[in-house]
Amino acid sequence: MSNEVKKSKGRPTVEGSARQARLAARAARVAAGGEVKRGRPAVATSARQAKLAAQAAKVAAGETIKRGRPKAAPVAA
Repeated sequence: MSNEVKKSKGRPTVEGSARQARLAARAARVAAGGEVKRGRPAVATSARQAKLAAQAAKVAAGETIKRGRPKAAPVAA
């Protein structure tokens, strides 16, 4: 049995790269208690945000929320 030093798997990181600098700056912001924004920001005046706010208000008021798509209205033949 031989004692070999295992190398880390995967692609090696380049310490001086722009990506590593961005990641280090992000980690520093998190450590300082700063805000880290992720994803696309929501538009507060959009129809979806209004619908979500109305749904949250109903939940806060104690109403039951039906999930999923509503049933189709019966069509007279």
